[in-house]
Amino acid sequence: MGHKVLVIGGGGREHALAWRLAGSPSVAEVATAPGNPGTAELGPTLPVDVADPVAIADLAERQRCDLVVIGPEAPLVAGAVDELSRRSIPAFGPTASGAHIEGSKAFAKEVMVAAGAPTGGYLATADRDAAFAALESFAAPYVVKADGLAAGKGVRICADLTEARDAVDDALVRQAFGDAGAMVVIEEFLHGPERSVFGVCDGTNVALLAPAQDYKRALDGDGGLNTGGMGAYTPVPGFGLADVGHLEELIFRPVLRELADRGTPYRGLLYAGLVETDAGPKLLEFNARFGDPETQAILPRLASDLGELLWASATGSVDNVEVSWHDRAVVTVVLASGGYPGSYPTGVPIAGVAAADAVDGVTVFHAGTATDDQGRLVTAGGRVLGVTAAGTNVEAARSTAYDAADRISFDGLHRRSDIAAGL
Repeated sequence: MGHKVLVIGGGGREHALAWRLAGSPSVAEVATAPGNPGTAELGPTLPVDVADPVAIADLAERQRCDLVVIGPEAPLVAGAVDELSRRSIPAFGPTASGAHIEGSKAFAKEVMVAAGAPTGGYLATADRDAAFAALESFAAPYVVKADGLAAGKGVRICADLTEARDAVDDALVRQAFGDAGAMVVIEEFLHGPERSVFGVCDGTNVALLAPAQDYKRALDGDGGLNTGGMGAYTPVPGFGLADVGHLEELIFRPVLRELADRGTPYRGLLYAGLVETDAGPKLLEFNARFGDPETQAILPRLASDLGELLWASATGSVDNVEVSWHDRAVVTVVLASGGYPGSYPTGVPIAGVAAADAVDGVTVFHAGTATDDQGRLVTAGGRVLGVTAAGTNVEAARSTAYDAADRISFDGLHRRSDIAAGL
């Protein structure tokens, strides 16, 4: 008999996790909380406040879940896994002390340096004068980060000292990021392409997942504002599993050892954000959960049992699980609301999702959708849908993804036209 799994969250990442878990032989049932209209097609959707660890644990107990998979960072940082552990409910994700590696950029840098993992120079401080002095010791461009979670808006890349000092004042004086900006991190700017590598960890060991490349900027040609991600593809030329294997010993295992030595064994997904510099890969940041939209591209390539892998991470050793991949490419194109990542309308009716989903090799993941009181599918977020297509190569997958995306319409729909182009 398979496991009953509860996925916490309601975005595109959680739809992809629930979809892949629903197809896993080790899983009997998948519920999502709060879920979305896409996850509702896979199993029950249940109301929950994702920021409330007690509410999450209460729900898991009522549903008699065997495994809880936490999607977003907020419940991890709030201590959802700690509360589930207190009740002996297995959970995929780090404890609050482990999730601090995403919740505090200063803590993440401290762990990187202590572990001997390659990263750029930095100074973390809550003092304005010390921050200004630190800026003088770095060269342009200047990197100023709010220490805590700032909804992706806490990082400034500044062309000159005047702008950099203004960024410090934004956080420390004007308190633009609230408590998240009570401390700033001044960092060395790292030159080179950004890469991300996901590792499923069990406290000691790590199973690396096939890398994907995502697109953060809102507009074609990497123009416009930073977003949560406008698309992704995998495999990445020159950056496949064979190319990242050395990162297990260079980055993941030293960091896991450092966290364990601090009394914080790290179970769950560790997302390493890297820059490929002339001196080799250097760590930029860590996240404590699956990336979005990279997850929507990676999981359709996974040939082995996701449920078995996440269960091993939560309760045992990932070294005992075989992880295998389909020899195909996957491309995800995000359809966003007009105005995103700024202000945008919601409640806009959506047409054509079923037609897109019917295209061979395509899965449409719901990210910001809802059902209105007339039963219509409507927009409910900035990133609305992730049209994901598999193909024999990236070019074929890209062609299919855009063909399917062409079938979906809603007022104000915005997408990039260059996801996975020209590889």
